[in-house]
Amino acid sequence: MAKRLTEKENEKLVRGFKSGKTIKTLSEEFCFTSVTIIRKLKEKLGVSVYKELSLKNKKSVQENIINRDKNINKDNICSNSKDSQKRFLEINEIDEYNDEKNFLNASEFIEITPLNYEIESISRKELSSIPIAEINFPKIVYMIVDKNIELEIKLLKDYPQWDFLPNRDLNRKTIEIFNDIKVAKRFCKKEQKVIKVPNTDVFRIAAPILISRGISRIVSSEQLIAI
Repeated sequence: MAKRLTEKENEKLVRGFKSGKTIKTLSEEFCFTSVTIIRKLKEKLGVSVYKELSLKNKKSVQENIINRDKNINKDNICSNSKDSQKRFLEINEIDEYNDEKNFLNASEFIEITPLNYEIESISRKELSSIPIAEINFPKIVYMIVDKNIELEIKLLKDYPQWDFLPNRDLNRKTIEIFNDIKVAKRFCKKEQKVIKVPNTDVFRIAAPILISRGISRIVSSEQLIAI
């Protein structure tokens, strides 16, 4: 199962970004790719806040470079050479804040050639979602329902981490499960409540009923489960 950030790690990630740490630094600190770090920050902060902080951090890095350049000793060739190398590295870090460019050019995407080879025979939804029959659910999960114990149903487009999917998939109806009750309560509104699901086999048993209601996906942390 893929490594996930705990709530404490998520909070530390957000604090680090707000304090001015670069995407590259956070990626190395948490051992995740830059793309995953960007996606997690957008999820926790919201796209607009993420972009605002990203721009602020970018300006801060640029100002540091300008101020450092003013202090370069032009008579010391060796010193100029070292400072120039540092400046080159810092400019490269600034480019990380252009997440659109980062998504296209990040080095971790170089190794996805096998996926491109199978695109013709495997639909995009199968590349992004996992069939429910292949999922190892935890023993206990939590869900958000309204006062009448009706499931909270959302569209997949309501989840920023999946906004890269085509519109056909983004308009799918979903339900969400949580591994941690504290996380579930954080997303629970006043007119809603959190319920405990002690037997997760119920999702496989109830799959035909969910499909009949137009629900075809289950959102779980960083996983997308196809019913």
